[in-house]
Amino acid sequence: MDDTYKDRTSLAKGAKDIAKEAKRHAAKKVNKMMDRASDEYSQRSYNRFQDEEDDDYYGQDGNYTEAAGEEEEALSDATEGHDDEDEIYEGEYQGIPDGGQPKDSQLAAGKQVPDALKERSELESERQADEEELAQQYELIIQECGHGRFQWQLFFVLGLALMSDGVEVFVVGFVLPSAETDMCIPNSGAGWLGSIVYLGMMVGAFFWGGLSDKVGRRQTLLICMSVNGFFAFLSSFVQGYGVFLLCRMVSGFGIGGAVPIVFSYFSEVLAREKRGEHLSWLCMFWMIGGIYASAMAWAIIPHYGWSFSMGSAYQFHSWRVFVVVCALPCVCSVVSLTFVPESPRFFLEVGKHDEAWMVLKHIHDTNMRARGQPEKVFTVNRIKIPKQIDELVEMESQSANPVSKVLFRMKTELNGIWLTFMKCLSYPVKDNTIKLAIVWFTLSFGFYGLSVWFPDVIKHLQADEYASRVKTHNNERIEDFTFNFTLENQIHTNGVFINDRFVSMKFKSVTFISSTFQNCYFDDVTTMGSYFRNCTFIEAFFYNTDIDNTKLINTRLINSTFHHNKTGCQMTFDDDYSAYWVYFVNFLGTLAVLPGNIVSALLMDKIGRLTMLGGSMVLSGISCFFLWFGTSESMMIGMLCLYNGLSISAWNSLDVVTVELYPTDRRGTGFGFCNAMCKLAAVLGNMIFGSLVGITKAIPILLASTVLVCGGLVGLRLPDTRSNVLM
Repeated sequence: MDDTYKDRTSLAKGAKDIAKEAKRHAAKKVNKMMDRASDEYSQRSYNRFQDEEDDDYYGQDGNYTEAAGEEEEALSDATEGHDDEDEIYEGEYQGIPDGGQPKDSQLAAGKQVPDALKERSELESERQADEEELAQQYELIIQECGHGRFQWQLFFVLGLALMSDGVEVFVVGFVLPSAETDMCIPNSGAGWLGSIVYLGMMVGAFFWGGLSDKVGRRQTLLICMSVNGFFAFLSSFVQGYGVFLLCRMVSGFGIGGAVPIVFSYFSEVLAREKRGEHLSWLCMFWMIGGIYASAMAWAIIPHYGWSFSMGSAYQFHSWRVFVVVCALPCVCSVVSLTFVPESPRFFLEVGKHDEAWMVLKHIHDTNMRARGQPEKVFTVNRIKIPKQIDELVEMESQSANPVSKVLFRMKTELNGIWLTFMKCLSYPVKDNTIKLAIVWFTLSFGFYGLSVWFPDVIKHLQADEYASRVKTHNNERIEDFTFNFTLENQIHTNGVFINDRFVSMKFKSVTFISSTFQNCYFDDVTTMGSYFRNCTFIEAFFYNTDIDNTKLINTRLINSTFHHNKTGCQMTFDDDYSAYWVYFVNFLGTLAVLPGNIVSALLMDKIGRLTMLGGSMVLSGISCFFLWFGTSESMMIGMLCLYNGLSISAWNSLDVVTVELYPTDRRGTGFGFCNAMCKLAAVLGNMIFGSLVGITKAIPILLASTVLVCGGLVGLRLPDTRSNVLM
């Protein structure tokens, strides 16, 4: 009896051992089949988009056919007899496809080594290998998704954001003269508006670019554009110059994130062969923003009759209407961004596999429906996820007050941005970061410096021509006469005015020198650029005029009275031909960018990014020498158009190269840093070139030419990225 029981026990134990061994062999066979299926999928995807050699292995609709059936049969044989209640094998597809787990860290017993037991360098090496594998796979996936309706929809949405950046740059120059006059800004405060806006854009580019690597492209772009739109709109209503400066600075801080995020975002949904061309087409929106701002300034600002006032405390002139109109592209961008998804490449980088898969499927389905192929199935079932390395983060107490939590969160994000930036200054991207920063700085210094110098030189040429037509009156004597018309561009010396009336009139660039006014009556008189030097007023009466101590230089007042003087700075520049002309010149200069933009888009992938970058900067530097011969307005305008047309190719290629040289986890940060250097160069260019206007032509021309040529030579030393996949 005992022997029989022992035999049965041994038999049962042996059967269990055999079942376990069979189960182990079946699991190994399933894993091998899964690996082979994954490898064949990668080979199938590559052949589909490169050679199309294996169409007999796969169906015409992109799905598995006979080979797929054989694999399914093999899997079925391998798992025959497997109980439904048994455990699910690791890596088996469940619901939304998930990324496969790395196998090279598994032990002989089939268990993985915990990340906590690995060194930091080993984890980073594994992540680097995963990123390289993901880059290759992602390129194939984007090719399968195709280029179609989704990319074009995103193209116009991101184009509105880029257009807002172009508008912001041009608004500063167009608003500056009118804002300073309207707000009675002395010469000591003039010029701060342009510099402070660029400083805000510089800080914003670095901050928002870094934040986009942490919280996502779409969300960060939505926030920064909202900040820009709100404060740009608010700035049109504030009255004080200090508050106006603050609003424009915060507005510039918001728009600073547009360029680095827009190009990073769009590049991550483009296949390699489409990237250079379509990023160049996207650059056209910056030009459209400049054209829009120039056209609106030309149509709105000189029409001072559009203004209204509420007493003397609140003035709303036409330049404020222009500021409101220029905020509209930003508002449209914010609304449009709410309808687009996050970058799938960013989702994969942070380990959000399911979200990335859903976005990629949306891209695929959108493009296939637009092509009339709605039945085509998105065949991707597994996407590689880079190993997520946990960072040591200090935790905030749950009992802390809301303000403390917000400050702690800001501190954490800023620290994360700084750590990501330090990665941009470490191997292997350190050298590229330094070279890119030099190229961005030199190109921006020359471009923005000359952009300030050109209009001011034209203004000086206009002023010289205007002064050459001045009318001079000496030793005149006028009695009992009524002036009710505009006096313009005149000089009156040693004149005598007795019992004269100046009623509802304007003095425009009129100077009275050593003249006497006796028993004269001034009513509703407005002056612009007009002064009374060494004059004498005897028993004169001033009513509702803007004549004050700033207009009366070394002048004596004898028994003269002032009543109801006009307060504030009067906008009296209607019929100002020079305003129309300056806006028109900027419009022509921006429009001249169009041919260069088209050429760069068509040739970007043919002749290469670096050839276009270096060649464009060198040719732009050479074109500066022709400014030496500019002696008239028409010649200077021609040189401006030539320079803008040549330099735009450098800007386009630099945007593309910057996007392609940085890996995804630091693309926004690296691009933001380069764009911050661009804005810093703009500030320095405004200061240096602005101080040289009217002094000499040699220094600005030689400085701009040298800087541009040197920057172009450095650009040629950058690595070629034409065949790169996005890491």
